[in-house]
Amino acid sequence: MENRESTTHFGFQEVPETEKAARVADVFHSVASRYDLMNDFMSAGLHRLWKRYAVLQAGLRPGQRVLDVAGGTADLTRLFLKEVGPGGQVVLTDINFSMLREGRDRMLNLGRLPPTVQCDAEKLPFPDGGFDCVCVAFGLRNMTHKEQALAEMTRVLKPGGRLLVLEFSRIWAPLAPLYDAYSFKLLPLMGKLVAKDEASYRYLAESIRMHPDQETLKTMMEAAGLARVSYLNLAAGVVALHKGYKL
Repeated sequence: MENRESTTHFGFQEVPETEKAARVADVFHSVASRYDLMNDFMSAGLHRLWKRYAVLQAGLRPGQRVLDVAGGTADLTRLFLKEVGPGGQVVLTDINFSMLREGRDRMLNLGRLPPTVQCDAEKLPFPDGGFDCVCVAFGLRNMTHKEQALAEMTRVLKPGGRLLVLEFSRIWAPLAPLYDAYSFKLLPLMGKLVAKDEASYRYLAESIRMHPDQETLKTMMEAAGLARVSYLNLAAGVVALHKGYKL
């Protein structure tokens, strides 16, 4: 019997699972140096408010430990550090070295050097139950095996710890035609003009459409072992913040 290699989505393309990570890596190597600038353009600065809201919802206390998964340019790491104070710790991780270097350099410019680890969210190199909070912002949709990544993030949480997933989601249906026009016409054009990379931003728009919707992601988080999973739509569902607790 012929063994067919498992496939997954890379935007709207169907690709072998073994190829997706490398393709995603190429996207982020390409956009890393202009990533924050493009985020400001794409969201009119709203991404900064979404991230601040996620940090507030984390409910952190001084002295706690946080894992920032796919933290890239360290936007959330910087905010988390203010919450946990000098007695706490924030570990910044990303699978992509170009993105992680941007984050590390930014933190150095601020006079801070949190632990920085290049690793795969599907195989986190941390012991069980080590973190009070784990957060992944705008990174889950790029992972090949989302269920495995959610299970790993749950594994490294302490009992009572919380996982926060901030991600693009399913917009309110009446706004979908306008959002599609923005995503597939204006966004690639912005990528071409600002980041000099139209193809990467076309992939990013497509990857949003292939990501699980709010209810599906809620179910996936529950299957990973999280309880009291809830979500809140931001900007009419352009983005959703999911939160769950480890029993």
